[in-house]
Amino acid sequence: MKLKKILIVGLSILLINKITVAQNNSAELNLMPVPYEVELADGQFRLDNTFCVGINNNDERIFKAALRMINILSGRTGICMERQFPDTTKVYKTWQMVISINRKGNLNADEDESYSLDVDENGISLKAETNIGAIRGLATLTQLIRADENGYYIPAVKIKDEPRFKWRGLLVDVCRHFIPVDVIKRNLDAMAAVKMNVLHWHLTEDQGFRIESKTFPKLHQLGSDGLYYTHEEIKDIVAYAADRGIRVMPEFDLPGHATGWLVGYPELASAPGPYSIERNWGIFSPTFDPTNEETYKFLDAFFKEMSELFPDKYWHIGGDENNGKQWNANQQIQDFMKKNNLPDNHALQNYFNIRLGKILAKYNKTMVGWYTDKQPDLGKDYVVQSWKGRSSLYESAKNGYRCLLSHGFYIDLVQSREYHYMNDPIPQDTILSDEVRDRILGGEATMWAEYVGAETIDSRIWPRTAAIAERLWSPGSVNNVDDMFRRLDIVSMQLEDYGLTHIKNYDMMLRRLANSYDITVLKNFVDVIQPIFTYDRKKYRRPKSFHPLTKVADAARPDPRVAREFDQRVSSLSVKDVNNEEIISSVTKMLDLWKNNHAQLQKLIKESPVLNEIETLSKDLSVCADIGLQAIDYMKKKLQPEQSWIDAQMEILKKAETPRGETELAITKSIKKLIEMTKKS
Repeated sequence: MKLKKILIVGLSILLINKITVAQNNSAELNLMPVPYEVELADGQFRLDNTFCVGINNNDERIFKAALRMINILSGRTGICMERQFPDTTKVYKTWQMVISINRKGNLNADEDESYSLDVDENGISLKAETNIGAIRGLATLTQLIRADENGYYIPAVKIKDEPRFKWRGLLVDVCRHFIPVDVIKRNLDAMAAVKMNVLHWHLTEDQGFRIESKTFPKLHQLGSDGLYYTHEEIKDIVAYAADRGIRVMPEFDLPGHATGWLVGYPELASAPGPYSIERNWGIFSPTFDPTNEETYKFLDAFFKEMSELFPDKYWHIGGDENNGKQWNANQQIQDFMKKNNLPDNHALQNYFNIRLGKILAKYNKTMVGWYTDKQPDLGKDYVVQSWKGRSSLYESAKNGYRCLLSHGFYIDLVQSREYHYMNDPIPQDTILSDEVRDRILGGEATMWAEYVGAETIDSRIWPRTAAIAERLWSPGSVNNVDDMFRRLDIVSMQLEDYGLTHIKNYDMMLRRLANSYDITVLKNFVDVIQPIFTYDRKKYRRPKSFHPLTKVADAARPDPRVAREFDQRVSSLSVKDVNNEEIISSVTKMLDLWKNNHAQLQKLIKESPVLNEIETLSKDLSVCADIGLQAIDYMKKKLQPEQSWIDAQMEILKKAETPRGETELAITKSIKKLIEMTKKS
């Protein structure tokens, strides 16, 4: 027993050392997610127009993936490759990169995604058990490309890699605002680039039913405003995702969030209709009647139709935020509950879910559902998606259910990269048993669409979701926030190769707001503000589905990069000699810019009334910047200000933190740091 303990400790130390080396080496290589094991070597493989990729078999999926990789490399380097297509003829002497796979991968949650990648001056070798693992390796290779005065190259390296969690998903809500096919596809490309493997497609809501049904055509005819996906488009997207090793799990939300269903089929509701598409956001009462046998006949026929479009084993039934009002007011439902010993609405919904589970089992589907306020009482093949914190995740796992974490990954709430990055489903200090840990499949970022449309959705998903992708793929010990920020800035630019608009649409939206090609002063301002926490936006107006998504709050970015860089400089100043001229100069330059920007922005606001709502916030930015300059002046002179001055400035900063135009300043905490530093002058 003692020897066994020593061996376990020794293996653990070896594992930690390997991961630490991988993290340090990946920092040099700008990889995201960080691989499990990375070993740098001397030398480099030089890219030129003779680059040729060979594949050891005729697998179609890896052929397409290799072709996409060649196109990315060619586009990024400007090199016109003589061999534009991968070679499967097995003329090995012409191959500079060899891709070797043992078998075709199956699109399921337990598939092998591991790979090894070896690069030296003579060539590149990518090996994987499955073509899906090889696709993950190609994503890493694409991030390895570097440049110097002699051209483009890939550094010599040995990588062994595998995911930490088997389920690394992105939910896209296409109901509250419809998201076109091309936008879904470019986000699938980006997901593959950072090794995510599940698209959770939220297709039905109070605000819209977004999929064609040939069995029940009134669903999309009356419930979509004409904005829905045809069968052909669904098949196209599912195939597109499969080519990238990504599973597609549909969500058909039941029994609540059901207005979109009931517009066309009000007889299935728990209260008489008629119903119309909801134009507001929130939790609404329309709910399926779980006591009506016609409900189950309807859903059986619908699920049968949809199961032929979605081959994935997992099927999301929603299940959250049923307010129960229609059930409580329906005497027939209340009588049913009493007759069947169902004490409350939770028990009634559990009954409903059991019935759904039996229907889905006919089509070889496994149910996934959102955690409600209580634990389910279902078969242990049911998967619980937790959006109310890790405590509900762990409770579900301890009760024998497989689980997914989404709490902390709600990217629609416009929270910081750091917050998402440090949200580990299983922290390193966990006391969970191995059995419980194994039931935690992974997690999903969730892009709910109350405040996004086709023009803005990329900027709300990316680049923050790349940080979430690393949290779900890389070892838990990979958690250096500063290095994450550094690598994320690089990866964010690379993601533009896949057609994402998260960077380029920013200037376009500012030009529209300014009604001018010259957006300099507007950009100076918007660079250091951020949209307020999403749930707080309803305090300032009652949002509706037809409100424009073109205002300053829509153009502003979550966790803005310029504000973060300013905070990093201020923080570095706080731990160094205040006489560090380089840092002092850079901080002062930024503060001077913001102090003087308001006067110029005022002129633009007079010509573009849509900017009126942020005029006072712009003025407060100028005032805050001036406070920062005064603080630096105290530090330079090695003087400590009177407490009355400190108190007065802090009060001004507090008032400046009041949101305007559904945005807020992102640099006030940094100015407060400068004030605190004056106490040590």
